[in-house]
Amino acid sequence: MKAVGVTEFGGPEVLRVLELPIPAAGPSEIRIRVHAAAVNPIDTLVRQGIAFVSDAEPPYVPGMEAAGVVDQVGEGVDTDLEVGDRAMAIAVISGTHGAYAEYLVVPAESVVRAPVGLTDVEAAALPMTGLTARMALDLLDLPAGATIAVTGAAGAVGGFVVQLAKANGFRVIADAAAKDEQTVKDLGGDVVLPRGEEFVELVLREVPGGVDGLVDTAGIAEFVSRAVRDGGRVASSVKGVQVPSDRGIVSRNTFVPQYAREHGKLDGLRQLAEEGRITPRVARTLPADQAAEAHRLREAGGIPGRVVLTF
Repeated sequence: MKAVGVTEFGGPEVLRVLELPIPAAGPSEIRIRVHAAAVNPIDTLVRQGIAFVSDAEPPYVPGMEAAGVVDQVGEGVDTDLEVGDRAMAIAVISGTHGAYAEYLVVPAESVVRAPVGLTDVEAAALPMTGLTARMALDLLDLPAGATIAVTGAAGAVGGFVVQLAKANGFRVIADAAAKDEQTVKDLGGDVVLPRGEEFVELVLREVPGGVDGLVDTAGIAEFVSRAVRDGGRVASSVKGVQVPSDRGIVSRNTFVPQYAREHGKLDGLRQLAEEGRITPRVARTLPADQAAEAHRLREAGGIPGRVVLTF
């Protein structure tokens, strides 16, 4: 099969088109013929040798979310999926086991039907990104009616956070650059405020005493936590971000591999997508052999959605 991966770590130029054996679905696994794979920030860290590098020998194949068709169902799989069904999956990268490949084998719990009405390219931008947003809100563990702030709301994860928060019955105060203000409003932001140093003070004007929770997808939780009430909660999708604990604020980081087998939560995203309550956003589509360019675009930033590779 054709795959895209690295045999040495470095910049986007180290990504290569590789010929690898087609993996077989083992017990409790499903193999997908991949039609599209989204490019995520974690993929660039895999390429650099920073994240998810196993003890296996190279090549290392990035990619944590994909869509295509079920190609093989392993023994002992309890599923209603059959060969030929459209599907989407989250993949935990291990050696050559990443989504930038024509065939991907994952645990059966990591696969659900692709949402009706979405293309393979759109569906590929949902599993890992959507589960990251889902996990962030789960970590907040707030009741319906709570008010939360969302940073990076125009981004791929932040946009899902806004939409899922509204589906959960939260009031959402989000940040946005001027060019993204209408986009964030369309996603469901109740109050959309300018990004930057004034965001905290503007939030506190809207909610004296502070919001109940914060989902930080921009890596600025330490700063923005000043807008969270005493005893509130913070969830960050950016690793290593901490907030001062002197006001009793509980801070947690997402680690989406912990949700890789949360079949019910992944299928819940499918249902919400079919209902039009969450919408994957695709900024660019490129053929798989242009993965290096996809990584350059990803690292340049400012892209309102995912870059997706097609196979």
